[in-house]
Amino acid sequence: MLEPTVSTPTNEQIDKAFRAAIGKVTGGLSPTAFITAWTDWAQQIASSPGRQAELQQDALQRALATFTFASRVLSGETLSPAEGLGSAADNRYTGEAWNQYPFNVWAHAFQQGAAWLQSLNRNVDGLSAYHADLVGFTVTQWLEALAPSNFLGSNPELLELTRAEGGENLARGLRHIVEDTARTMKGMGPPGTEGFVLGQNLAATPGQVVYRNALIELIQYSPTTPDVHAEPVLIVPAWIMKYYILDLSAKNSMVRYLVEQGHTVFMISWKNPEAGDRDFDMDDYLKHGLKAALDAVTSIVPQRQVHTVGYCIGGTLLSIGAAALAREEDTRLASVTLLAAQTDFSEPGELSLFINPTQLAMLEAQMYQEGVLDSRQMGGAFQMLRPRDLIWQPLVNTYLKGMREPMIDLMAWNADGTRMPWKMHTEYLYRLYLDNELSSGRFPVDGAPVRLSDIRVPMFVVGTETDHVAPWKSVYKVGNLVRSEDYTFLLTSGGHNAGIVSGPVHPKRRHRLRSRGLSDPHLAPEQWLATTTPATGSWWPVWEAWLSGHSGGRVAPPSMGSADYPPLEAAPGEYVRAR
Repeated sequence: MLEPTVSTPTNEQIDKAFRAAIGKVTGGLSPTAFITAWTDWAQQIASSPGRQAELQQDALQRALATFTFASRVLSGETLSPAEGLGSAADNRYTGEAWNQYPFNVWAHAFQQGAAWLQSLNRNVDGLSAYHADLVGFTVTQWLEALAPSNFLGSNPELLELTRAEGGENLARGLRHIVEDTARTMKGMGPPGTEGFVLGQNLAATPGQVVYRNALIELIQYSPTTPDVHAEPVLIVPAWIMKYYILDLSAKNSMVRYLVEQGHTVFMISWKNPEAGDRDFDMDDYLKHGLKAALDAVTSIVPQRQVHTVGYCIGGTLLSIGAAALAREEDTRLASVTLLAAQTDFSEPGELSLFINPTQLAMLEAQMYQEGVLDSRQMGGAFQMLRPRDLIWQPLVNTYLKGMREPMIDLMAWNADGTRMPWKMHTEYLYRLYLDNELSSGRFPVDGAPVRLSDIRVPMFVVGTETDHVAPWKSVYKVGNLVRSEDYTFLLTSGGHNAGIVSGPVHPKRRHRLRSRGLSDPHLAPEQWLATTTPATGSWWPVWEAWLSGHSGGRVAPPSMGSADYPPLEAAPGEYVRAR
């Protein structure tokens, strides 16, 4: 009788399982990274008596200021919590209600204490910049959690609202808690998302899925003009989000806008990976994603070059792919447009707080165990970068004020998250974020490194002013890496998502634009900003004019699909619907 085979886990698997278990307790954050940072801070402070004296003196002065403030209030003066704080005053405590005792004293004392805590990581000789940022990040999380504005008993505006409504706001808040808990347990999105339906009022631009493999569907959109620009447009969206951020409502759908201007548009719709897709890697995303889509587009629109557009990580992949195609002397690209996409990760912005060897080891262990990285964990990391705006203020509004923000298309899209396969995301984080292989010419495609300097086609690069995912100064660096004779950089107001999805008309947007040739001198980002005049309005028409100017004549619209790529079903297809 055969004995059952028992697989003994390797030491590496045991280590990964242990790290993954810790990650479930810590929300995916590595305690080692933060302990190391605070230990480093303590050691450097211990050997800096001068800095210790400065901190002690500052603490004493702030304590005296708070005592004086409280004494004046108790003597009958009506004082704002901002008294004596100048530009450091927190705008959460500027309302008239905060001028009452004891709330003004609490708010003033909190702001004084917060200012002191936020100075702990500054001017400490020997403390690395990264450890200083981690210390500051930790302090910010504590302060935002403990702010007096977050609690009913210490927020006079909430107390007045509760009195005026007879507590109905709290009753609504309780109903919201019950509703949100039930929806979360059922795997449902936030209230109101059911009013946004794919194919009806989201991702509703008419088209056909003309190709499908294990990783992508390719959508070809139906023409709306009697003739079209000769060169088609292929959009490579990020797979960290669903593609239809670029096909939201009719008023702000980039796809619809391009089609209405006479462009033949193709869109990659990435599969939302499951545990069985754990081994998809960056080469797969290039081969079965970008290159497979390009093959289909050039079959449906033969003998034409293709304008390519990449957004976020999709733009990073497009850059890698363009370099690989150039290495292979493949001339099918007419141009490359990058939207909020990084290629040099030496200064990746606030996300770098989560990029260190110990943090990545824990994250990789979790992905190894599950096969994928869950969208909720990624969303939680982004929220911690803006805890006031993305965590605490929404909680106060929803559960203490009893208010719900009306659902809009961008919020509905944001609630429709995606997962990341273990192997690809591990490569992306280690090889691009941590080791910065792409900008240094070390990132391999098919076993050989690619060089961005091989890219010579016209380029249009867009950064957004307040982007904390792909900071514009980081996006700007691609101009140093490529050798395009025809290069344009545009900086628009807004953030990573809202700045890109501006719609063709947006009176609150502004943008700066400058083109250069290869022989023109390079400007540092600060110099570029200071010497480039802003213009009002959306950047979409500017970019579309650039696309049209880099296109050939107008021709009859191509067929929907081809003999080799017949239409499979109506857009938006099945991959985008997977949760």
